[in-house]
Amino acid sequence: MTELYLSSSQNPSRWLVVMGVSGCGKSSLGAALARELGLPLIEGDDFHSPENVSKMRAGIALTDEDRAGWLNTLAATLAAHPRGAVLSCSALKRAYRERLRAAVSELLFVFMDLSREEAERRVAARGAGHFFSPSLVADQFATLEPPTGEVGVLTVDASAPLPELVKEARSWLTA
Repeated sequence: MTELYLSSSQNPSRWLVVMGVSGCGKSSLGAALARELGLPLIEGDDFHSPENVSKMRAGIALTDEDRAGWLNTLAATLAAHPRGAVLSCSALKRAYRERLRAAVSELLFVFMDLSREEAERRVAARGAGHFFSPSLVADQFATLEPPTGEVGVLTVDASAPLPELVKEARSWLTA
């Protein structure tokens, strides 16, 4: 994949995680922001181990231990992009976000806030083609530690239209 970077005055180095529960739209917003910012997209789901994918497909919730290697890989992948990147990743717990921040101290987060009912509806609508079982949405909400009060976090309404979310995030990043 060819990576496009604008001059540093137009596009300073930045690292951004688009986070939230499954079904919130992090992949869509992450891809749109990566295009908008001229940064590479790191799709967090692509880095799950085959064992973790099998567990999720079977409706088995991942543990902190299951996620540890995945988070380490994502942290290293972010750090390997010296001019910045956009990562889509659930980052459900503060400890997970701190692991990513340890790799890139300037890391910013866009938290896509969504109701449990809407997340369940969206995940169920994906069908059997996606590895994430709809039965796991409840576990994601039980695990979620919202990043309220954390530095470098923008909370957005994940039910808003994608162009509006891109505009809101872009405005926040340039403020």
